[in-house]
Amino acid sequence: MSARVDRVVTSGIFSLDGQDFEVDNNVWLVGDDEEVLIVDAAHDAATILAAVGGRRVVGIVCTHSHNDHVNAVQSLLPSIDGPVYLHPADTMLWEVVNADVPFTPLHDGDRLAVAGTQAQIIHTPGHSPGGVCVYLPELGVLLSGDTLFHGGPGATGRSFSDFPTILGSIRERLLTLPGGTRVLTGHGDETTIGQESVSYDDWVSRGHSSRSGRSAPGSCRLARAAFS
Repeated sequence: MSARVDRVVTSGIFSLDGQDFEVDNNVWLVGDDEEVLIVDAAHDAATILAAVGGRRVVGIVCTHSHNDHVNAVQSLLPSIDGPVYLHPADTMLWEVVNADVPFTPLHDGDRLAVAGTQAQIIHTPGHSPGGVCVYLPELGVLLSGDTLFHGGPGATGRSFSDFPTILGSIRERLLTLPGGTRVLTGHGDETTIGQESVSYDDWVSRGHSSRSGRSAPGSCRLARAAFS
């Protein structure tokens, strides 16, 4: 059985800098009928586990430590058969939500095996210092977390974020990928590297990114991303 990517949409609250926002999050399940890697454990462990079904969970990758991407980790721990992975530069954000939960440090260039495919870690700071993307070259897919969205970079108007840094991450680490690479984002709709690369100069001219990349709350659902 070949690897695939499933999407689970969960809803909850994103909190930072004394503000709360209602958000929908994309939780990505990379795997096959036997095992799965969870990318971003957002909000609702029960909904995530329902999508996992009877598959073995080989680990959880956190693309960054904003609470809306990691607030279901503790509830998922009894059901996983592997580590929780996080870039250590996001430790200060992690400890706000999961201070007592150990994690396995992720670093740029790390590779994680699941369902016969390789998940490559790309460090993309800017939205947060420890932000990462997960590249699945055999599937032609990038799981971009909150680094890159349909329409531009992730938000950089809050603590620990930086607009020039996220631009550099996207320019140097993501726009160098094949143009047809599908970009499956942390919130909202997918895009491709080719679609976003043509707008890079416009992002630079526009200046500081205040877009949230977050959609309005809605029902939780599971959708399979079809790859040829």
